[in-house]
Amino acid sequence: MPHKEGSLEAPTRHPLDWRSPDFYDQAAIDTELARVFDICAGCRRCVSLCGAFPSLFDLVDETDSGEAHDVERSAFPKVVDQCYLCDLCYMTKCPYVPPHPWDVDFPHLMLRAKAARYRRGEVALRDKLISNTDALGHLAGIPVVTQAVNAVNNTKPARAAMEHALGVDRNAWLPGFAARKFRPHAKPSPKHAVRDGERTPGKVAVYATCYVNFNEPGIGHDLLAVLEHNEIPYVLVDKEACCGMPLLEQGNLEGVAAKKEKNIPALARYADEGFALLAAIPSCVLMYKLELPLMFPGDAHVRAVAEAFWDPFEYFVARHKDGLLKTDFKHALGAVSYHVPCHARVQNLGRKTYDMLSLIPGTALKVVERCSGHAGTFGVKKAFHATAMQIGKPVFKAMSEPQPAYIASDCQLAGHHIEQGIGAQGVEVPTLAHPLTLLRKAYGI
Repeated sequence: MPHKEGSLEAPTRHPLDWRSPDFYDQAAIDTELARVFDICAGCRRCVSLCGAFPSLFDLVDETDSGEAHDVERSAFPKVVDQCYLCDLCYMTKCPYVPPHPWDVDFPHLMLRAKAARYRRGEVALRDKLISNTDALGHLAGIPVVTQAVNAVNNTKPARAAMEHALGVDRNAWLPGFAARKFRPHAKPSPKHAVRDGERTPGKVAVYATCYVNFNEPGIGHDLLAVLEHNEIPYVLVDKEACCGMPLLEQGNLEGVAAKKEKNIPALARYADEGFALLAAIPSCVLMYKLELPLMFPGDAHVRAVAEAFWDPFEYFVARHKDGLLKTDFKHALGAVSYHVPCHARVQNLGRKTYDMLSLIPGTALKVVERCSGHAGTFGVKKAFHATAMQIGKPVFKAMSEPQPAYIASDCQLAGHHIEQGIGAQGVEVPTLAHPLTLLRKAYGI
């Protein structure tokens, strides 16, 4: 393949033609995988990002010719299985993304391969269960179920049995279920006047997310407290289902479409009424900002929701620039190691969480921009947990040195993974706190 210079233009992304039968044609998928693998093997700049690229390069190097086109197509799933759709290769590394004529979109090609496999029914029961966050969350609303799940999570024999039955690694950190879900206990917004002429939206609709609602409601309460302190009127989205990201990771695109049909009509009404839509989980924000618009490029409601969706710290920084954010911080945070999760990085927001926390006097921030390796459901699977821990090793080391008072990540799953990784190093583990929790602490509210 002749050498070409990588594109210096901003990457663009083609809509997913996932409704077309050709999208699921395995022969066509294998042909495209072979083409892209050949390009990747000649470049190799993504070798340190995740397990997909080392797996590919090992397959290439094991051939007699050392060429990607001689890799047996039956081995392609070994690469596909290692991709957890973090998008970093596309957004931060690859010089051959469109508009470059080689038109490489590695993550969405992996998604296409996963989707074809899912349509053929080649998916483990484990993957179906752990990606159905709505069903799991509703079961967790039953106290005896919550107690049982939390007990299993913390009992070695039960975890061993779960590993054998479902392939969930016995050593992987798993989120427990909260005794009190977020949405039923969220504090209503006080009545604040919306200032005339605000250049950023003056009222907020909070999309709770499955994780905040079922697992760590404190993060949601922290967000509401910060909104209230800054006299920003808010409501909770009246009805919501899972954003669909766990289903997307499995290639279950019809499942994503079903979630979209439940969520978008409600969210679009808030967007039409001038609300800013906020969610505390980066993957959920990414789903509405980028992934759903690529799956449904002609849907005006999807587009309106995407334009109205904000990362919380993106929203707070915008208000600060407009002179509308309070900076009456009462408590310093000291040394904080802050991890920028992949699904925040690929939104091209900049370091908005860092910018916000930097306003707090007496706070020294160390920023770590590298994948933690957890990657949603990937890091809990027996087949990949060791890989997830290996990917995260540089992050674990960087986050723990020098000894900070707090470690934080916008992705709380990544935060717990980092917490576990630091503990495995045999050093003292700093306090894990979500950035919204730290912001609330700094305000003293």
